[in-house]
Amino acid sequence: MKVEVVEYDNKWPELFKNESQKIAKIFKEELVHIHHIGSTSVEGLPAKPIVDIMPVVKSIENVDAFTMAMNKIGYEALGEFGIAGRRYFRKGENLRTHQIHVFQQDNHHDIDRHLAVRDYLRAHREECKLYGDLKKKLAVAFPDDIESYIDGKNSFVKEMERKALCWYKTRE
Repeated sequence: MKVEVVEYDNKWPELFKNESQKIAKIFKEELVHIHHIGSTSVEGLPAKPIVDIMPVVKSIENVDAFTMAMNKIGYEALGEFGIAGRRYFRKGENLRTHQIHVFQQDNHHDIDRHLAVRDYLRAHREECKLYGDLKKKLAVAFPDDIESYIDGKNSFVKEMERKALCWYKTRE
């Protein structure tokens, strides 16, 4: 997968809104909430142009019944895909446009960490700039190596997530 980090695009919130409406029609009463997460959800943050969406559902097991409907709107279902208790869908294999990370409403660990990082970056512009600069630097260094790009961000992201969760919990 080619690694491309681009400047923030004002279309990303609209892409989230349009796609989340399609997902809401599929998940119906199972859906509790739907969030725009990841770098495309943070205004001003450079990102890979892939919109991350986090539906929160009543029962994660019931999500598997939506696989065919998700296929019809262009998604590939990949099960937990490395995170226990998640259902992951992606749209576009090498030219990915959207990623769906579904969690059950009582999975506070995963839901909170995604929302904490998003909100932390929105509130801490200096950290947002550091993260954006790192992503751009790594994309230039590893344009055809997604694993090295991810590895290069790993320690920064883990530390940022730790700080974000502490910050997030003090706000509640």
